[in-house]
Amino acid sequence: MQKLAKDTAIYGVSSILGKFLNFLLVPIYTRVLKETGDYGIVTNLYAYTALLLVILTYGMETGFFRFANKNRDEADKVFSTILTCVTFTSLIFIFVCVVFGQPIANALSYGSNPEYIRMLAIVVAMDAIGSIPFAYLRYKNRPVKFAALKMVMISTNIIFNLFFLIACPWLMKTAPALIDWFYKPDYGVGYVFVANLISTSIVTIALLPDILRVKFEFDGALLKKILRYSLPLLALGIAGIMNQTLDKIIFPAFFDDKDFAQSELGIYGACFKLSMIMMMFTQAFRYAYEPFVFAQHKDKNSKEAYADATKYYMIFSLLIFLGMVFYMDILKYLIKDTYWSGLRVVPVVLWAYIFQGLFFNLSLWYKLLDKTIYGTWFTIVGLSVTLIFNIVLVPKISYMGSAWASFACYFVMMLLSYFIGQKHMPINYDLKTMGLYTVVTLALYGLSFLVQSRYLVVNLAYRTVLLILFIILMVKRDFPLSEIPIVKKFVKPRNQDLEKKD
Repeated sequence: MQKLAKDTAIYGVSSILGKFLNFLLVPIYTRVLKETGDYGIVTNLYAYTALLLVILTYGMETGFFRFANKNRDEADKVFSTILTCVTFTSLIFIFVCVVFGQPIANALSYGSNPEYIRMLAIVVAMDAIGSIPFAYLRYKNRPVKFAALKMVMISTNIIFNLFFLIACPWLMKTAPALIDWFYKPDYGVGYVFVANLISTSIVTIALLPDILRVKFEFDGALLKKILRYSLPLLALGIAGIMNQTLDKIIFPAFFDDKDFAQSELGIYGACFKLSMIMMMFTQAFRYAYEPFVFAQHKDKNSKEAYADATKYYMIFSLLIFLGMVFYMDILKYLIKDTYWSGLRVVPVVLWAYIFQGLFFNLSLWYKLLDKTIYGTWFTIVGLSVTLIFNIVLVPKISYMGSAWASFACYFVMMLLSYFIGQKHMPINYDLKTMGLYTVVTLALYGLSFLVQSRYLVVNLAYRTVLLILFIILMVKRDFPLSEIPIVKKFVKPRNQDLEKKD
């Protein structure tokens, strides 16, 4: 558990800190982009890229971990075979999107800017290719290198966003001759995609030494086995990412007024981003947990370890939830006030992310037992729930319908995975403890509404007391200070002195 926590923390440097830094672009977008609808464009197109990335990797990351751990002596061959396959399909994708960029842009209502499609096609293809070397770094237990490269990608993206969206407009007013040969003042949101293209290209080049260090071996027979395992995960991945992005893809279709739809989507997208802290934690945990699970599978105490990891994930997720909702009066200033009408989606989306993380924890059984088809069925059910809720609710309550659709989707998937998983691979999860923390969390959240002073300091002080009560429960019940490695260094010597006196 300590090693898992350590790796989660290191991966969190790139995932949590990195994504938080990237999130800080949202305040810039909401203030620099002229209309809320401009951010709607960003939300809409990046929803497509998230879906395309899953398609272009087609479950090969998980396939790599499965087959590399199956025979560690052939890990390099597995890596080389998978990388060759993913690179080939990604290059075909780039060719199609570059050649047919204009028709694709027309179909997506971006006909005046087909270069958006071409740029993002190259970005998502490079991300797909890079996902395999990044998986190899995780397999080799090199979280520091992994985190460093992820931070390079994020920091360069931020730098170029600041350059194009803030520095260049200023230079156009003070020294236009320096940049007027390449900068277009009215290009606006397009520079968001330009910055992404540059940052992704830099990291792809930085990955080349790790790629070239491995001896090239391609095994067609091995590839067939990997595809047989991974392709069911493609359907799972598509349905899974659709659960996250479908609302942002189809949202404009529910309204006749396209400008209004883009504006509402922009508000929803910006407020949805406020919930990213929960997703960052879940992703950091996943980066460490997936290799951990496959490595622990043959250990006789593995089920106990899985149960402990799920319990601790739940506790920390609820702590993050309370921290977010209790300090929303401060966090809301991260976005422009024209977006504040959408803040009511944040608690709902946070619970959706908690359910999503629990679903991931509860679903390792079908990957370990090579029954990945169950994951496909679970996610298809979730996708159906997402689609139905969006169709029924969005025309009536706009983006709140999308938020409740995400909540319902992951709640249903979590329950299905738990009950069916217990039949195939019974694990004694500590439901009593997780249920206790859930009830306490909901009670504290309800109590937070009892004090609604006009003085912000009073409200925050009251909610801080409630948060401290939750932390006290954690320490007293499940996180004794003497078991925390840093604290143990100071507690242990004192205990040893007492033993000597005895």
